Amino acid sequence: MPVSLYEQHTIKSVTDQAAFPRIRHPRLFVLRKRLALRLTIVAMMALMLIPVFAVAILGIGLLGAYGAWNLLGTEWPVAGFFFAAVSITVMAFFAVRLISVLFVPLPLPEGIRLSSDDAHNLHQLIKSVGWVLEAGRIDHVWVTPEMNAALLQRPRWGGIGRIETHLFLGLPLMHSVTSPQLMAVLAHEIAHLAMQRKGAGKYGALFRAWLLRTLDRIGDVFPAIGAQVDCCLDRFYRNMARLARIEEFEADAHATKIVDADLLGDALTEVSLKEQFLSKDYWPRVLAQSMVRAKPLVRPFRELCLGMTVGFLRHAVADDGIISDSESPPRSMHPTTRERLSALRASPTLSRGNLPTAADHYLSPLLLTLAWVFDRAWWRGVRPDWQLTYRIARHEHKRRK
Repeated sequence: MPVSLYEQHTIKSVTDQAAFPRIRHPRLFVLRKRLALRLTIVAMMALMLIPVFAVAILGIGLLGAYGAWNLLGTEWPVAGFFFAAVSITVMAFFAVRLISVLFVPLPLPEGIRLSSDDAHNLHQLIKSVGWVLEAGRIDHVWVTPEMNAALLQRPRWGGIGRIETHLFLGLPLMHSVTSPQLMAVLAHEIAHLAMQRKGAGKYGALFRAWLLRTLDRIGDVFPAIGAQVDCCLDRFYRNMARLARIEEFEADAHATKIVDADLLGDALTEVSLKEQFLSKDYWPRVLAQSMVRAKPLVRPFRELCLGMTVGFLRHAVADDGIISDSESPPRSMHPTTRERLSALRASPTLSRGNLPTAADHYLSPLLLTLAWVFDRAWWRGVRPDWQLTYRIARHEHKRRK
């Protein structure tokens, strides 16, 4: 499918310096760089302290063994050897367990990878947006069953090698937005790469993420000290949440270099509305069948497009529901839609016209295959709980008779 005239005009016009005003760098975004640097330094120091503590624990074990041998080895060599071996073994065990928290396996990308041959126009759009925003290259594009879009950076061979960038696009998300709105979503995600994940920035983000995984692992391996570590690093956690929120605003601001603020606001609004529809209406209706049927009548991902078109009643949604402040808790890693729209000074509109969805525009030949794969994976995941719910409901029905 060719790129739409709207996209062609937008991609060409952004090369002109007069197409959009030059992005200003408010004090908040300068603070983001300083905060990211400070948190990266904290993360590196904390990670280096772990092997230092492990060596110290092993040293205590050696000192204990030396002392036990000196006290008991002359008169009772067997007892001296036993206590020395116990001291070394116990402390070596704790040292190895402590070192092991550093080696937390990275979560692997999940979804269906789209090659350039599978979705050529989508890849071309992503490359064009990345070129205009002066972002690094995106190595892989994935379609996921989630209602979101995200960027993930991972070393090619686990913990070593060139840092590869993965772009994830949720199939429900692509069913929720039009092609211009998808370009706004891509502009926001790729702006993260352009502003925060290039050069030293991507290594800083990897170190911060490494520390967070390590701290989670410490809580699992050493529950007694996990809570104490969390208390000591409470300020670090708060600043990480603060950094994530600032990064969202910065990505929105930089995305307006390629899309109009109102279009970005429309995309935010549309995704927020559709996400509420899916979580509060569509999926509860699908799962409610488990009360009366051993297997679902519908395949949720195959019917997703129809559900978005027919089941979603735009006129029934109040304006306050678009930008509800209840979307995120007070210390959420992401600002609410209301906050983002306010920062953009955007006025979202609810009317979408008769434009096709981004999924129809870019993934039309693949939609049935993608839906089939996601439906099978979904059923494998929910089948035990579904059948348990069905048996309980059937038992209750028989008991009432």
